[in-house]
Amino acid sequence: MSNAATQDHPETRTTDPAVLVLEDGRRFVGRAYGSRGRTLGEIVFATGMTGYQETLTDPSYAGQIVLMTAPHIGNTGANDEDMESRRIWVSGFVVREPARIASNFRSTRRLDDDLDDGGVVGISGIDTRAITRHIRSAGAMRSGIFSGDAFGLSDGEQLEQVRSGPAMRGRNLSDEVSTVEPFSVPAKGERIGSVAVLDLGVKTSTLNHLAERGFEVLVLPQSVTAEHVLSLDPCAVFFSNGPGDPAASDAHVTLLQEVLRAGVPYFGICFGNQLLGRALGFRTYKLPFGHRGINQPVLDKTTGRVEITSQNHGFAVDMPIEGISDSRTGFGRVEVSHYSLNDQVVEGIRCLDIPAFSVQYHPESAAGPHDAEYLFDRFRDVVVAHIATIGAGDAK
Repeated sequence: MSNAATQDHPETRTTDPAVLVLEDGRRFVGRAYGSRGRTLGEIVFATGMTGYQETLTDPSYAGQIVLMTAPHIGNTGANDEDMESRRIWVSGFVVREPARIASNFRSTRRLDDDLDDGGVVGISGIDTRAITRHIRSAGAMRSGIFSGDAFGLSDGEQLEQVRSGPAMRGRNLSDEVSTVEPFSVPAKGERIGSVAVLDLGVKTSTLNHLAERGFEVLVLPQSVTAEHVLSLDPCAVFFSNGPGDPAASDAHVTLLQEVLRAGVPYFGICFGNQLLGRALGFRTYKLPFGHRGINQPVLDKTTGRVEITSQNHGFAVDMPIEGISDSRTGFGRVEVSHYSLNDQVVEGIRCLDIPAFSVQYHPESAAGPHDAEYLFDRFRDVVVAHIATIGAGDAK
C-alpha cells in the first residue's frame, strides 16, 4: 500500500487534557482531540460503525456534540469524495480511540487534520459506552468540551457555561446551514423536469440521486418565498433534511402549504418529513435521545418490507401509525407509511388525496445501507404520473 494511503501519526494520541461536561453535572476527563478550546452543544450519540466523515459533514448535526459509539474512529482517513457538504458541521466530537493509522486506498488525509482545519473541538480516551447508556436513560442534554486554556476553568465555571448554552428545543438553525445563493445540478439522462429543493441542510448525495432520476435540481435558500418557488414552474418540490426544531420553522410550513395547495408533487426527508406533518396539521415532539446511525430498522407498510436505514433526527411527528387520519388543515386523507421497529416512531407519511409523501430517514444512504434508495424512484413515478395527468387534462 502506498504511503499516501497509509499515514501513521503517533502524535494523534495527545496527552493534552480535555473534559466533557454534561448539563446534569456529569464530568468525563480524557484527552484533547482535534482543535483546542471550548465548544457547547446538545450531546447525542451516533451508532454507525462506518461513515464518520459523512456524519461530520451532515448539516443536520449543526448545534450538536456527536459521540460515536464505535470504539475506533479515523481508521480509513478522509477524502473529498465523502464530504456531504462544504464543511464539518458538528459542534464537537467525542470518540473512544482515534486511529493512529489512517489506512485506505481512498484516503488522502487524516481525519485529525480535518478536525483541526475545521476548528472542531473534540475529546478522546473516555468511556463512550457509559456516556451512551447515560444519554439513553437521562436523554439528550446540553454539554460542553473544554481543552487548552478552557480546561483550566473551575468545574463550576464550566458547568455554568454549559447550562447557559442554547437548548435544541425551539431552535431554528436553517439559516446557518442553507445555501446563500441558489444553484442547480443538471439532470442525468432523460430530463423529466425540474425539482425545486429547499435547502434546509441538504446533503450532496441527495442532490445526486435526484439528478440521476432525470430531475434538473434547483437548490434554493431556506429564505425563499412560495411565490418565487411557484414562479419557477417546477414539476415537483423537495424539502431536505436539516437541524433544529420543526416547531420553530413556521415560515417553511406556510411555504409548504402553499405548494401543496398549488397541487405540486412533494417529497420530503427527515426535517422535510416533520414539516409535512406540521403542514398537514399534526404536532411534532422531541424524542428523548433521537435516532442517529446507519442501522435503524423501519417497516414499509406498503410492501411489508423491513429496511435498515440511515437516520439523524431528534424530533418526530405525532400521528397514529395505524388507520387513516384526516388532515387538520384541509389536505384530505393521510396515513403513516413507515414506522420504526425499535420504538414505533412515525418514519413516513403518505397523503392519499394529493401527490405528497415523506420519510423521516435518509434514503440517499450516505453513509449507510441502500435499502431505501427506491424512494427516489417512487418520487419519480409520482411526478411522471402527475405530469401525465396534467397532460391528459390539457388534451381534453
